[in-house]
Amino acid sequence: MHLYKTQTKQVEIFTIPARPITIYVCGITPYDTTHVGHAFTYVVNDMLIRYLEYLGHTVRYAQNITDIDDDILRRAKETGDDWRALGNRWTAHFVRDMQSLNVRPPDFFPGATDVIAQIIDMVQALLDAGMAYVVAGNVYYHVDNWPEFGKLSGIPRGEMLAVANEHGNVPDDPHKRDPLDFVLWQAQASGEPAWESPWGPGRPGWHIECSTMATHFLGDTIDLHSGGSDLLFPHHECEIAQVEPVTGKQPFVRNWVHVAMVRYAGEKMSKSLGNLVMVSDLLEEIAPDSLRIYLAQQHYRQPWDFDKKELQAAAMLAHQLTAAVQAASGQGQALDITPLHNAFGEAMDRDLDTPAALRTLATISEQILDAAKNGWRVDTAQATLRTMAQVFGLQLDSAGPEVRVVEGWQRHLLRFDTAT
Repeated sequence: MHLYKTQTKQVEIFTIPARPITIYVCGITPYDTTHVGHAFTYVVNDMLIRYLEYLGHTVRYAQNITDIDDDILRRAKETGDDWRALGNRWTAHFVRDMQSLNVRPPDFFPGATDVIAQIIDMVQALLDAGMAYVVAGNVYYHVDNWPEFGKLSGIPRGEMLAVANEHGNVPDDPHKRDPLDFVLWQAQASGEPAWESPWGPGRPGWHIECSTMATHFLGDTIDLHSGGSDLLFPHHECEIAQVEPVTGKQPFVRNWVHVAMVRYAGEKMSKSLGNLVMVSDLLEEIAPDSLRIYLAQQHYRQPWDFDKKELQAAAMLAHQLTAAVQAASGQGQALDITPLHNAFGEAMDRDLDTPAALRTLATISEQILDAAKNGWRVDTAQATLRTMAQVFGLQLDSAGPEVRVVEGWQRHLLRFDTAT
C-alpha cells in the first residue's frame, strides 16, 4: 500500500506491521459541529480504516475531543451556557452525525479533561528534559531548545510566527522568551475552569492535549496520524516537538495523513465566514450514502469546492448501486468481475485513490444490471460489490447504519450524561 508521506512530501510504501495498526485522528472542538469539512476528514479516515480491515488487519483507532479550549470558553460566555454542557451538547450532535453517516467509531474517544493527570506528567517531563520553562503559573515550550522544530512542515523559521499567529498563537504574551513559544499549561484566568498542578491552578494548552492522548492510548510510536491539512503547522509540528524529547524515540508518527480543506465558492469553509454547510441539514434532503459517495469522489489530498449539483449526481450513483445489489440473479452464465475487483484494490493501494476505486464500483453495478436483464447469474458479483461498498461505508439497502457503528458510538455517548 502506498500513501503520501507529509514528512518527505512524496508517495511511499506504507509498510503494514505484523500487529494492530495504530491510528490517531485529531477530533473536534465541540462548539459548531458537524460541517462538510469535518465530515470529509472523518469519512476519509473511515475509508482508510475500513480498507485496512477489508485487507484483514486489526486497527486500534483513537480520536480525541478538544473539550477544554479558548473557543469553547468564548462560545460558552457568548451564549451563557456552562462550558461543559455546551461541549457535551455539541459532542452528542457530532456523534449522531457520525452514526447517520455510518462512520466506524474509534476504539478510544477521550476528551482532554479525561487525561489531565497524564497531561501534567508530560508537561513535567518536558520541564525535566529542559524543553520548557515556568513563568507566573504558565508553562511554555521553548522552541529553540528543539533544533528539529519545523521538520514536518518544512516552513522556514522566519515564516513560522505568521502562520502560528493565524492559529491562536499569542505573540505578545509578556511571559514568553520567544513569540513562537507555545503554552503547555495556562494559569487560571478569572472565571475560567481550572485543575490543580505543580505550577498552580490552570488548564492545558491545545497541543499538549493531543500529544498526551495519542501516546497514552496508542503508545510512543504511532503508525498513522491524521487530521485536516490546516493542523500541519503549528499543531502537528508541536505534537512531535512535545513527544520525541520525552520518549527519546523517533519518529513519533510513521506516516502523517493530512486531509485537504473543503471550500465554498472558492473560500475555506469556516464559521467566521458564515459559509458552513452542515451535515445535519444535508441529511434532511439526501440519503447518507449519497453524501458518502460525494465525499469519496474527492481525493483526500486535493482541496475542493462543495457543489450541490455534484451531490445530486452522487445520489444517482447511490441509487444505481442499490439497484445492482437488489437485482434478481438468473441461472445463466456467471458474471465475472475479477478484473474490476483487482482494479479496486489497486486504486485503494495507490494513495487511497477513492475516486478511481468508486468508479470500479459504478462499472460493476452497470455490469450487474445488464447481466441480470439477460438472465445471467450475478449473485457472486453482488456479494463482492456489497463487500467493496462496505469499504466506503455505504448502507445500500440495509435498514440503517451497521450495528457496530450505532452501538460503538452509543457507548461513547453515554459519557456525556448532560448532552441533549
